[in-house]
Amino acid sequence: MIGFDRIWLVFWFHRSREPKLTVVPFRDTVPRGLFATRAPSRPNPIGIFADKLISVSECTLTVEDVDLIDGTPLLDIKPYVPEFDSCDCRRIGWLGVSTHLSNEADDRSERD
Repeated sequence: MIGFDRIWLVFWFHRSREPKLTVVPFRDTVPRGLFATRAPSRPNPIGIFADKLISVSECTLTVEDVDLIDGTPLLDIKPYVPEFDSCDCRRIGWLGVSTHLSNEADDRSERD
């Protein structure tokens, strides 16, 4: 991984619950279909996260701000390659009209 600025972390949402098909997502107040959101409770609990790679040592990768619970099983690590992993997005669905634009998550994904 030496020489890469960013990496993909592929992990298992080991504490996810049975998914609900409709959720009220972060940054919104309207119920949406599960697949139109980034809610952590999924039918398939595999997740991905792109993070900034700070340093590489013999057996350790140090990343900037990983958004995972301690003990989350890591399935794979891949280099982030902009030519393959980045794309222009002009349409962002309901996020383009959402008026609830807080950058702070609340507990809605933890509720039953």
